[in-house]
Amino acid sequence: MTAPDAHSSLPWDGAVNAHHVAGRLFRMGRREWLTAAGWQHMYDDGVRAVVDLRNPDERVRRPTDPEVPAGLLPDVRVLSAPTEDQGNAEFMARVGRYLSDPAYYAVNAELFPERIASAFRALAQAGGHGGGVVVHCSAGRDRTGLIISLALKFAGRTELIESQYASGLRGINAWHAVSPVKHPYEEHLPEEKIGPLLAEKLERLHVFLAATDVEALLRAPGGDRSAGLSDAELDAIRRLLA
Repeated sequence: MTAPDAHSSLPWDGAVNAHHVAGRLFRMGRREWLTAAGWQHMYDDGVRAVVDLRNPDERVRRPTDPEVPAGLLPDVRVLSAPTEDQGNAEFMARVGRYLSDPAYYAVNAELFPERIASAFRALAQAGGHGGGVVVHCSAGRDRTGLIISLALKFAGRTELIESQYASGLRGINAWHAVSPVKHPYEEHLPEEKIGPLLAEKLERLHVFLAATDVEALLRAPGGDRSAGLSDAELDAIRRLLA
């Protein structure tokens, strides 16, 4: 097993921005970064499901991604649960090129509450059999940060919210320093810049969470109780983070 790079705190080969959250819940950047050995490392750590928050057109292999044999580790389920509709003109006008700051989490919750509920339903299904669950988007920062922060508040693990968001922000920032493909809009920031930026983002994250009743959002997204999570599903989320 290789030692984790500076951008990850978990030694899953190839993984970018990979971290343990709490209980049986983990987070990381896009799964296509994992090597075959990395998938095995993840499996050996108890992970049995992955919840992918990306849209379908993002779930593609890049030329620099490692080759992984088809059908590797069939016992690791992959569940798709996009948190947003990037074809929604209002959403894109309000958040910019992509969701990149907790300042816009409330926009996501306002326009797509049912998608957030669906992501949590996927978490409940993924974790319902007792194995570990990995949540990821592209960078493993803001769509992942949105779901992880809401889950931590819902489960009463608020002491982890700041450290979890910080690990996602710092992890992808460290990756920008070594990535073989440079990001079109972001670059690696030195500590004198990333530190103040993190403080600002955490302040905006707390504003969002203070104004959000997570259980109400999950039980009746957009006011529709028929689309909400059941008591059993909510209990499965709590157990996942216990």
